[in-house]
Amino acid sequence: MHNLILIDDDNAFLTVLQRRLQQTGFFSVSTYTNVNDALAEPKSTTHGILLDMMLGSESGLDSIVALNNHYQPTHLIMLTGYASIATTVEAMRRGATDYITKPVGFQELVQRFQDVSPSKNVPLAKPMTPAQVEWEHIQRVLLSHHGNVSATAEALGMHRRSLQRKLQKFSPSKN
Repeated sequence: MHNLILIDDDNAFLTVLQRRLQQTGFFSVSTYTNVNDALAEPKSTTHGILLDMMLGSESGLDSIVALNNHYQPTHLIMLTGYASIATTVEAMRRGATDYITKPVGFQELVQRFQDVSPSKNVPLAKPMTPAQVEWEHIQRVLLSHHGNVSATAEALGMHRRSLQRKLQKFSPSKN
């Protein structure tokens, strides 16, 4: 049985996912609503960690290194509702082994933790729409300015309020 750690600030999501993962018979699951509680546990080795990108006002990106050092997981999967190429690259650079966008199918999540590839016949990616290209560019510039909206708006040559409106919208659909 593999030990998993789930870190997300949504208690309902944690409860449901913990129950479903344990029902497979492959996993024992510990849940935490913040990284500090997870790091307060004794150092140990775990099979996998599922880490939400946004934990209240904190970024899960900032916790990747500490979690890897504390638990030495085989898998550290970032889970986000707001995916971008910039955050994906940054998560991998910091030590994440995978990056999944919400909503994620339960079977896909189980496969990722079981070292099973979802499909050998991966379809070719569709070209990005202009809205998706703009979203990716904004995310790269925002990341390079460490999340500072004012500095990002200035670098992009737009008003801060315009940038805030764009960031409040969900990322453009990949469909």
